This record gives sequence, C-alpha cells and structure tokens, in this order.
Amino acid sequence: MKDIKSITSIAIGGFDGMHIGHQKLFEALDKDGAIVVIETGYANLTPKREREHFSHNPIVYLELEDIRHLSGEEFIAFLKEKFPKLQKIIVGYDFHFGKDRKYSFNDLRTLFDGEVDVIEEVTLHGDSVHSHKIRAKLQIGDIKGANAFLGHNYTVKGSVVSGQGIGKKELVATINIEAKDFLMPKEGVYATLTRIEDEEHYHPSVSFVGHRVSTDGSFALESHILDSEVTCKTKASISFVSFIRENKKFDSMVELKNAIERDIAIASKELKFLQL
Repeated sequence: MKDIKSITSIAIGGFDGMHIGHQKLFEALDKDGAIVVIETGYANLTPKREREHFSHNPIVYLELEDIRHLSGEEFIAFLKEKFPKLQKIIVGYDFHFGKDRKYSFNDLRTLFDGEVDVIEEVTLHGDSVHSHKIRAKLQIGDIKGANAFLGHNYTVKGSVVSGQGIGKKELVATINIEAKDFLMPKEGVYATLTRIEDEEHYHPSVSFVGHRVSTDGSFALESHILDSEVTCKTKASISFVSFIRENKKFDSMVELKNAIERDIAIASKELKFLQL
C-alpha cells in the first residue's frame, strides 16, 4: 500500500458489500486517494479484508470502538494527524460521525478546512441502494436483485470441510465449505460459480445452502462442479448467480437424486452463456 502520509483524499464509510453506491464514492477519489473503512463488527457481505477485491484503491481500517467517543473536532483532528496531506473527504449523504453519531456532512464541511464531497443517494430502478437492502434480498433468495445492487455476484469464501460422505456414493460429488464470516442466502439450491483453491478460473456449479432435511438435518454449504471432476483440499469460494428452488424434504434418496438432476439441468442452462 502507498505511504499513508501521501494520501490526499479519503472516502469514509462502513462499505460492507462494496456495492454500486459505494463505488460512486470511490470514483470521486483522486490519484492519491484511499478508502477508510470504519469497522463496526457487523460486516458480513464483504467481511474483514474481502473489500480489497473490489477496489484498486488502498484501504485503511479504523475500529469504530476506537473513534466513536470523539467529538466532531476531535475526529477531524484525528484524520488530519493520520493523513497529514489530506485535502478532500468524500462521504455519502447519510454519513454521520462522532459521539452518538450527532455530526453529519454539514458539520464535516464546517469543521474540515479542505474539500468535502457529498455523494447523493444512488438508486437502481427507483430503489435506493443500501447494504441492509442487499442483506434482505439475499435472505429471501433474490440473488439477481442483490447482485444488481452489488454490481458483482454475491460470493462467500471458506475452508473445505468434510461432508456426510454419501454424496459421491449415492448422489453427486460435492465440495463442502464452512464460511463463518459471511451472510448465508436463503436456504435452497442455486446456480453458482465455484472457484477452487487459488485458481483464476470459476467452474459452473449448482450449490445447496441450508439444513439437509432429507438426510441428517445438519447445516451445509456445498457445491457440485458441473464441468469437471476437481479436487479441493483447503479452500473454495461460491459465487451466487440465481435461485433455483426452495430447500425441500424428499421421502427417498431416489427422489432426492432426481431433484438434484433437475437442479443440474437448470443450472447448466442458466450458466451456459456466462463468460467464466
């Protein structure tokens, strides 16, 4: 990352999701600009350093607990000490800061002696774009709506874990992952793209999220690769493209296998024309 002392502009926010509204703030940064993420502990769309995959700008992380007690004047003094060449601050129209979040962008303009750029509300099809709305869309299975707000496919990453052991023998082979830090979408079956280990290539896949109600009842996040047999030992990521069906209990393994075959056919058709 470039020397923090050389940064001349910053975009400040929580930036969970790095969605199309956030990108408008980043576009206002100059060539020596940086993103300042205020970590609240609630980020689960792009938790921790996952945000770094969605911007070429350097990112500086601040813990909310370390700054929430500051007055408006103290917050500006803190920023100017951290970024001594700071000339421009970019925030969203709903940005608040300082103790009890009592200060708004109007106070920022009064307290900061440089430029303050306030980005107006970003909408898509007449609906304002916010991280909480993306979470709500994911939780009802509206993957395409969530992806439109994000400007990219919603993706979760995690470590490979052992499954039930019956998939490859009786159903289809799957990669099972544990993605603790990410919000899981609605339980069900999805057309997805799965990345194995550190490969650049994404494989077309069909993925299941939810409790295995037809077998042992345990929660699972598992992906079946459509284009090849792959070996995955440590980590994988699943990128959600579209919702196929609800999670459902089947009375027999035959019924479950038939449903999975239908899921595979739907996913194959959905993903056929994507550039992987």
